[in-house]
Order: sequence, then structure tokens, then C-alpha cells
Amino acid sequence: MSTAARLKRAAHAAVERRADAIEALSGELMHTPEPGYAEHATAARFGSWLEDLGLTPRTGLAGTGVGAVLPGRGDGPRVALVGELDALVLPEHPLADPATGAAHACGHHAQIAAVAGAAAGLREVMAELDGSVALIAAPAEELGEADALLDAAAGATGGAKRSDRAEFPVGKAELLRTGAFDGVDMALLAHTGRGGGPRFSVGDTLNGSCLVRARFGGRSAHAGSSPWLGVNALKAATVAAHALDAQREAFPEDDRVRINYLVTGGHGTLGSVPASAALHAMVRAVGVDALRGAAEAVARCARAGALALGARVETDTLLAYLPLQSAPALDDVVSRNAGPVVGDAPTARGRHLGACTDMGDLAHVMPVSHPYCGGAAGDHHSSDYRVVDHRAAAVEPALYLAGTVVDLLCEGAGEARRVLRESPPRMSVPEYLALRRSITRRRTWEEA
Repeated sequence: MSTAARLKRAAHAAVERRADAIEALSGELMHTPEPGYAEHATAARFGSWLEDLGLTPRTGLAGTGVGAVLPGRGDGPRVALVGELDALVLPEHPLADPATGAAHACGHHAQIAAVAGAAAGLREVMAELDGSVALIAAPAEELGEADALLDAAAGATGGAKRSDRAEFPVGKAELLRTGAFDGVDMALLAHTGRGGGPRFSVGDTLNGSCLVRARFGGRSAHAGSSPWLGVNALKAATVAAHALDAQREAFPEDDRVRINYLVTGGHGTLGSVPASAALHAMVRAVGVDALRGAAEAVARCARAGALALGARVETDTLLAYLPLQSAPALDDVVSRNAGPVVGDAPTARGRHLGACTDMGDLAHVMPVSHPYCGGAAGDHHSSDYRVVDHRAAAVEPALYLAGTVVDLLCEGAGEARRVLRESPPRMSVPEYLALRRSITRRRTWEEA
């Protein structure tokens, strides 16, 4: 038996001994959802699991994040196992918290349990691995309320950033900014898939996204006797929305652009010309340049609506997520370890998904793998989504994440070093931070 096979057998046995506890942890966290940057109880629960393993966790990372290190022998590469702490704000979900509206409609609770389980397995074999493992529970993968995020970003770019709030809307960007990933060479995160999907998938690409808000200012007037004295902000926003619809066929198909928008405003009586309105858009694309171009198209359409009606418009653009492209060499190692765990269950590789994740941010500065596992029913981010098989959603990923780490770090960490050679970072952390900040901006046009 090879060294890797022997160590994986020992790690898997340790995971299986705690399989019931791993499933119970996933179920417990599913029923205690918390929104992003407010995951205090979830973070405390993960921290207590690490303490039970004899580790000393660091808390308060990017606000509520938790981290710990499983040391091996020597100074080999460091592999991060990452789970996400937060839940969606989805008040209509049957398991939503009545106070916050938070609900685990994306399976993050199972990620935390999988990392906890993998840690229990790896603890048994780290003395024979050449490197170390960072265990990281990350806050705020889901976006919060759009207006609050855009207002906060505008304050930060305007020089009014406070030290007591996050600069970026998503947690892994904050963890990178604050140094929580310093010294980490590569990262793994196993995410639950949608109901009816494959039991295992790896190498999928995901879009990046921006938030764009256009706020229109007009002038009120009597809508019956003298509407010509007013400037109708709601009609300016409506013209902008029609202009945006006209743009859709202008985006190249390979850019995978998707734009969802909502027009609000025109509050008040029907007797007055509405003096304010807003257009909110979520812009998604598969590449950074495509994302910039699509966000700029939204801003142009907003300006066109303002020009048509003689209104004022202020646009705010905020980078939410960078696109995800995982490292094929690292995906290969994950896939090799998932095969024996999922057996003959359906698997997939290399799909494109229109969703977004801040693992895409991490992928710009280090090799990552973002496999999808089974165990869920329903569609992500919907009121019918939930984990129904906690073994498939938490225990199975714990097994193949632990096996992947063993393969990467055993016998001189040759596999990890190969992954690093074949998957060099696309940019440094300072370059990454500069990219995020370059996309976030506020502009104003006065067209009256």
C-alpha cells in the first residue's frame, strides 16, 4: 500500500467515526441561519469544534470569520479548506429566521460541517504530511441589501471609509484585504449543488457580477394642469430600462452576459409628476472585461434616459464578484478523490453556471477548486431549497477534501508543487485589490 493510500485510509476512518456528528452539525447550522457579517453564533459553533480538535482558532477575521492551522512536518505548501458562514436573506423560506429573514437556501451550513469533518480526519495524519492546512470559515459570501452596499462603497471611494466596517461587500475579498489568506498557496471549497444535479461536479466556471444603481432626479409639478413644468424621473428611468433591453443582443454570446434590473420610484399621488426614481441592475459576465463593458452599458442607458427627459442621474457601480475559473490541475486531484466516495453516482465536469461566488476572487490570486456535491433538493436561492441528505452534503465532501489534501501534501508535497507550477496566480493581492477598487465608482450627469 502506498503512503498516500495508507494516510487516506486513516483520515477517512477518522471522518467516518465522526460521521454522525458531522451530519448533526450540518443540520444544527441549517436551523440557525445568520446573514453576512453577522454570523456570530455560527462562527462560535465552528470555533468550538476546532477547539475540541485541540486547535486554537483565530476569531474576528474580516469581522466574523474564523481560522485555524493544522501543522504538518516542515515548511511545505499550505492548503486552505474553506467554508462559508452566512445564509441568504430570504424571508419566505420555511426555515427563515423570523427576526432577520435569513435562511440557508444555498447550503453553506453543509460547507462548514464538511470543513469540520475534514479537519477531524486530517488531524490524524498531519504528522506525515509535508505542509499545513488552513481551516477558514469565511463571512458574507452572499450579497446584502443593494442600496446599503452601494452607499457604503461610495463612502469608501470618497475617502470616508470607517475602520469599523468592511470595505468590500463579500467576505473573501475582505479576508484577502486583511491578510487572512497570507501564506495560503491554494484553496478548496465544496458547495452543495441544486436538487436533481450530479452527485459531484468540478471544474465549473461561474460569472462575475457588478451592482449598478442609477438614481434619477427630476422636478415635481401638477400632473394635470402643468406637467410641462416638471421633469418626470420615473419616465427617465423607464426610458433607461427600455434602452437596456435594446442592448441585450449587442453582447457577445461567449461573454455570457446577464442583466437583471428593477425600476422603483414615482412614489406619491397621481396628481404630481414624480421627481425621483431608481434603476437597480445586477450585471453578470464570464470575464472581467465583459463585466466592465456590460456595467458601462447600464450607465450609458441611464444617462440616455436622463438626457431624454432632461433629468439628473447619479450612477454607482460596485464590483460584487470576480468570475471563477478553477485550476484544472487541482480539479484533477479533487476528482480523483471524489470518485471512490460517490461511486457510480452521476458526476459532471466543466459546466458553465450563470451564478457567482467570491471563490472567483480567491481564484485570481491562487489556484482553487470549487466542486459541487449532492444532498440538496430544490433550486439555489429559492424557498424550496434545502439539504435533505447531510451525508451527501457534508460527510462525503469531508472525505474527498481530506483525501485531496493527503495527495497534495504527502511524500514531499510533490502534487501540491505540481499544481503551483501549472497554475500560477493571475495577479498579486495588491493587484487584485487595485482591480476591485478600479471598478467601483460613482458618476453624476446633469442633463436638464
